[in-house]
Amino acid sequence: MKPMGRREEFVRERERLNRLLLREANLPMKQFLALDSDVYADGALPRRTKELLGLVASLVLRCDDCISYHIVQAREAGLSKDEVVEALAVGLVVGGSIVIPHLRRAFELVDELWSG
Repeated sequence: MKPMGRREEFVRERERLNRLLLREANLPMKQFLALDSDVYADGALPRRTKELLGLVASLVLRCDDCISYHIVQAREAGLSKDEVVEALAVGLVVGGSIVIPHLRRAFELVDELWSG
């Protein structure tokens, strides 16, 4: 059996933790989670663009889970590797050298999703 890749590990753990969160969450938490989901739907900006915005913000904020989430969503939205790499370059310029460790982990997932 082939070992799980980063994407599969991330998605499985995220789903497990979301079940726990939703089981215990109060109404304001559930409302926030619904808002977060709704914001990324197509609107004046297409979902694809919003995923790149989320990716840049996540890199600048140095949230590895968020970075992974937006990379997976970008792939599922049909974005190209080049589009994701350019967004990561914007995040690096905005965030500075402190984002480099997060950028390295991001590229590990990018490599898995677009090269594997």
